Amino acid sequence: MREKLNENPMAQIGLIAVLVVAAFVLLVKPGSGGDGSEAGEETASTEATVSVAGTGATGTATGVTSGEAVEGAIEGALESAGGEASSDALPTSLPLPPLPANVAAAYDAGKTVVLLVVQQGGIDDRLVTGSTVGLAAIPGVALFIVPAKRIARYAAITLGAGVQQVPALLVMRPKRLSGGVPQASVAYGFQTPQSIVQAVRDASYHGPEATYHPN
Repeated sequence: MREKLNENPMAQIGLIAVLVVAAFVLLVKPGSGGDGSEAGEETASTEATVSVAGTGATGTATGVTSGEAVEGAIEGALESAGGEASSDALPTSLPLPPLPANVAAAYDAGKTVVLLVVQQGGIDDRLVTGSTVGLAAIPGVALFIVPAKRIARYAAITLGAGVQQVPALLVMRPKRLSGGVPQASVAYGFQTPQSIVQAVRDASYHGPEATYHPN
């Protein structure tokens, strides 16, 4: 069963559903000795029944220990469910943590928020950090250097932008231009001071889109 769970993500999700929302009952049934058997020759068996909330799937198994019985019952319940567990029984999303107070305050104030996620000791990370010095001269820009180990605190932005590696430069559109819904562009690797400034200008631009049509 362990190999099956490791190789099958759907089985893993099903197992979570069972463990979180299922109810199981353990019934200890001591084995009875046959005619002429001596005491201690028969071992007690444990029966476990597991039902998955949101479905009619159940599983029942017996084992020498309660752990073996429950494990077998869970496997039977998952096979019975067949991946058809009700969507109401499984959480579809988890609430994201709020942004750190200083980042949220800068966004609410209408600033262009720039997050630079870096790994300590990385060459590109050090170089791109140096490229951000020019942002200090641009009004209405708030720069935050984020260590990669703390990226989870900024999940409200980084997950939506699909950050997959570092260094990562995220530039958020000002709140007045994004309709109050955080929006950000992301660029990876080394960035020149000019490219960073251009990314900030692009994020804060509000006007007609120019297109080029050759004759």
